[in-house]
Amino acid sequence: MPKRLIPLLISLWSLFTFSQNSIDLKASVDIDAKTIKINQRIRYQNESNDTLSVIYLNDWNNAYSTKKTPLAKRFTEEFSDKFHFAKSEQRGFTVITKLDDEKGNALEFSDLKNHPDVIKVNLNTPLLPNESYDIKLTYDVVLPDDNFTGYGISPDKDLNLKYWYITPAVYNGDWQYYSNKNLDDLYIPKADLTFEIEFPLNYQLVSELNTTNVKQTIDKQSFFLYGKNRVNTHLILTKFSQFKFVQTDNFTIFSDLSSEGVTPEEKALITDKITRFISEHLAAYPHERLLITKNDYKKDPLYGLNQLPDFILPFPDNFQYELKLLKTALNNYLENTLLINPRKDYWLRDGVQIYYLMKYVELHYPDTKLLGKLANVWGIRSFHAADLGYNDQFNLFYMQMARTNRDQPLTTSKDSLIKFNSNIAGKYKAGIGLRYLDDYVNADVLETTISEYLENNQLKITSSNAFEQLLKSKTDKDINWFFTDYIDSSKKIDFKIKTIKKTEDSITITIKNKRKTNVPVSLFALRDDSIVSKSWIENVGKYKSLTIPRDSLDKLVLNYDNVLPEFNLRDNYKSLKGSFITNKPFQFRLFKDIEDPNYNQVFIMPQVEFRNIYDGLTLGAKFYNKSILRKKLNYRFSPVYATKSKSLTGSSSIFYTHNIEGTDLFNITYGMIAKYNAFAEDSFVTILTPNISFSFRDNDNFRSNQRRFLNLRYVGISREVGENAIIEDLVEPDYNVINLRYINTNPGLVDFYKWFYDVQFANNFGKVAVNYEYRKLSENNRQFNLRLFAGTFLYNNTDPASDYFSFALDRPTDYLFDYNYLGRSEDSGIFSQQIIIAEGGFKSKLKTPFANQWMTTANVSTTIWRYIEAYGDIGLVKNKGFNPAFVYDSGIKVDLVTDFFELYFPVYSNLGWEIAQPNYDQKIRIKFTVDPQILLGLFRRKWY
Repeated sequence: MPKRLIPLLISLWSLFTFSQNSIDLKASVDIDAKTIKINQRIRYQNESNDTLSVIYLNDWNNAYSTKKTPLAKRFTEEFSDKFHFAKSEQRGFTVITKLDDEKGNALEFSDLKNHPDVIKVNLNTPLLPNESYDIKLTYDVVLPDDNFTGYGISPDKDLNLKYWYITPAVYNGDWQYYSNKNLDDLYIPKADLTFEIEFPLNYQLVSELNTTNVKQTIDKQSFFLYGKNRVNTHLILTKFSQFKFVQTDNFTIFSDLSSEGVTPEEKALITDKITRFISEHLAAYPHERLLITKNDYKKDPLYGLNQLPDFILPFPDNFQYELKLLKTALNNYLENTLLINPRKDYWLRDGVQIYYLMKYVELHYPDTKLLGKLANVWGIRSFHAADLGYNDQFNLFYMQMARTNRDQPLTTSKDSLIKFNSNIAGKYKAGIGLRYLDDYVNADVLETTISEYLENNQLKITSSNAFEQLLKSKTDKDINWFFTDYIDSSKKIDFKIKTIKKTEDSITITIKNKRKTNVPVSLFALRDDSIVSKSWIENVGKYKSLTIPRDSLDKLVLNYDNVLPEFNLRDNYKSLKGSFITNKPFQFRLFKDIEDPNYNQVFIMPQVEFRNIYDGLTLGAKFYNKSILRKKLNYRFSPVYATKSKSLTGSSSIFYTHNIEGTDLFNITYGMIAKYNAFAEDSFVTILTPNISFSFRDNDNFRSNQRRFLNLRYVGISREVGENAIIEDLVEPDYNVINLRYINTNPGLVDFYKWFYDVQFANNFGKVAVNYEYRKLSENNRQFNLRLFAGTFLYNNTDPASDYFSFALDRPTDYLFDYNYLGRSEDSGIFSQQIIIAEGGFKSKLKTPFANQWMTTANVSTTIWRYIEAYGDIGLVKNKGFNPAFVYDSGIKVDLVTDFFELYFPVYSNLGWEIAQPNYDQKIRIKFTVDPQILLGLFRRKWY
């Protein structure tokens, strides 16, 4: 048969195929203009029982069109400024020039107001059930740069195309459309695809579609592609293809995954092993090719130690490549075959992917450890982390969110998940949940159900509800708990062995359900560290008691194999021999470790720090109980020797955090902090601070950056001045302050605000202050900053000769010892130039630096060029017996890292032209932090 007839026959077949959508598309790619010109016909089949008057189309390329789209807002929510600062020519958009019905009559269409990447098409005639409607489109797709989402055109002018042409949305009684938010979750019905793609001769095309014909001219080539029952059309155009294909008995994999250190022979064996595993355990893949790209893996990588640099990577190259290929292949297989709503009903697809990733490791690498080959290294092998298997990491990542009260139900819309839950914890919760369910149901029921479900619903619009009903029909056990208490809630699972009563021939055990979850828990009986029996205990209300034979048992353990993702494993053990101490002995570990529920762990961390110039370098150790996962009760004791002050200093703290679920008030923390350190030469301070803090968030929107805090504390200050002290005698005696502060902050990338009320009461003074900060980042990278401060004394009976408790214009005295001053008592030299923006917030040192009655100031700055800003401050300072003084200053700010490293150069103020005055270098102010926890916040805010 002549090749030119093949596309024609395919098109004719698609026209007469019953109940099938089809898309015919002719595209011409202009690389230099970053444009694809498209003529397209969509035949939409109404498979519902409703008559349709409109059809909705997905135009996800248009999500890049402005900086106000849902995609743009998503970037700023996650503190990514690359799209906000992008130039117009870097962003993509779609221009539709013609949209007709099959008779050539124009159809009325429009972008949705809140979804500029969704098109509403009004039909000229109603579309009856089981009838088809043809829509013909002519449009231009202007491609975005690929640095935003990984899709678009690269700096080398290679094209990575996904969601690049217009597709119909799914209708299942309601139209299922939503905007592109870089979640790779387009929901469309399957269709037969017939493509003709014209592009320059020096490019290569990679696609999952079948190539039916190729035509070439002097400088162009056209590929004719066809695919039946397709939803995902990933297309690569590249000048230098790194894609390799491996053909197996099941299907062919095209991939450009990095495979350094893996020979072609090993790659072939690994690929065959993976395709066979997928086909045997899931269902046969309905297409000939599966495309796997490095960008696919980048979006869903193996988190954890797998991301360490190659020179310390603890896993062999072939193992690393094998799991990368497996995880991505499972994801792409399910994306191409399991047609559930990936925005609303994603948990099943994620769960199956992680479940079978864990299954694969259990089958082929059962002895692989979480730390890989590092688990056998001297010094490391003594850690509990070295005992854990590779699959234990999935529970650890999920529990990181559960322990911090950041986990979300798996029925939460995917675009409402915080990034860590969307990318990591939520997927892992789904996978270990299926493993938990499998262990409970037993007899391979879950795996056979998954396989049957995937096979029966392959390439059909379905849902997790259909899977639930199928699974319930396969077992007599009650598994409602899995879908209600596990999937559809963020309730934590937590059991405890409350008591045991022993007789000569039996043991009565009482189990306490510490949470309100109605889920089963496993009970293990051990003798000589060997499992004697395992049983499932169901319907544990608040308490449940049961009696078992004594049978020479040594220990009873709940959830011994850690199949349940349990909140706290430390109270699951009861030894039938010995005392409380031998039941859970103390264990001392050098450095932080993963929690070992068999021991009361105390970690020891050597400390080398530089906190201030008076103590100098401090050497010591930190004794604490906080493991990798956060606990409710955390203590820390840090004695250190200060090499300059030649004294024993340090700090200690104890905190208890009570997490609250289902309300805006999400935790209450009670604590006590004690510190002893130098605050000047041969001068020391003891600080004792009991406190309670209430933390609030928007319980209906975890992605919101807004937080509110209410903190009440009692600050007790006691100071000692030695014989060699160079500061003057302390005018103020030791003091105690009750401090109440309320903070409301929303630290957004584009719009930032923070305000707080602060009230303080002491024997000799009482004061109240309010502080407001606002920042606005414009689209051309100009930042505007505004800060307002107002404070007044309610009463002030302190020594008039001292300004120790007064409001400060440029350098607070910090009598509560809150700020990280390196030289808090310095009045000359570089350490006196350290600035912390608080109270007055001025940068110049003026002649009225304090206010013992009231103060109000305004600080403003704006960008001049890149990281250089102009600033100006104005204010009124009121002291007793004096008229209010008007103060002002101005200058240049070099903003190297906002809030972390900034330089201030005064220019003009009440003092005149400061820049022309002597000793100008001493007027320059420096803002910086050396606290690693604050710097770590730059990373955390992108994920949490």
